[in-house]
Amino acid sequence: QVPLVESGGGLVQPGGSLRLDCAASGHIFSKNSIDTLGWYRQTPGKERELVADITRGGSRAYASFAEGRFTISVNDAMNKVFLQMSSLVPEDTAVYYCHAQSIWAVDYWGQGTQVTVSS
Repeated sequence: QVPLVESGGGLVQPGGSLRLDCAASGHIFSKNSIDTLGWYRQTPGKERELVADITRGGSRAYASFAEGRFTISVNDAMNKVFLQMSSLVPEDTAVYYCHAQSIWAVDYWGQGTQVTVSS
């Protein structure tokens, strides 16, 4: 079972927008067992870096490059997370990974979705 399934990646022109969705598996996560949901990204040769995350309490954290351009949100059940990205630039090209941390501090990752910003 894949714990997290991402969708919404693809090719977009500079200045464009894209939304990433991620759904947590109901087979792995019981009700109210997720504490934090978020998005990370990685490019070849670089470490995976935080893009944005949100806690069950509603606290949001954004990387400096995401501030003002990206918005993270979740559904009421806290089993889906969304990343709305706008004003995309080529430097945003990366594989984007969905991340969840359970209330027991166990980390889970999705398989990643490619975002390519290019004209």
